[in-house]
Amino acid sequence: MKEEFFKILDCKDHDKAKELLLEWMDYAKSSNLKRFQKCADTFFNWFSGILNSLNTPVTNGFTEGCNNKIKVLKRNAYGYKNFSYGYKNFSRFRKRILHIFN
Repeated sequence: MKEEFFKILDCKDHDKAKELLLEWMDYAKSSNLKRFQKCADTFFNWFSGILNSLNTPVTNGFTEGCNNKIKVLKRNAYGYKNFSYGYKNFSRFRKRILHIFN
């Protein structure tokens, strides 16, 4: 089932991807695998959004990565006396963020 799903992700034609996804969802629902059944239910609930995501290579992965870097920076600075989120140290915090993305 996993390999069949990868075929959907590789499909370039929107109509063919829709057809394959619907077939995969039917197959997953009829299987005895609860996790795949739950996955098919989720796909059904978000069908149009999932289908639209197959049309574009754009994701929010870069933005999520940037947010993760900032969270790690905050976590590493936890406990330092001069680190706070107040206005006084915001400039320093901003400069540190810009430095890690250099």
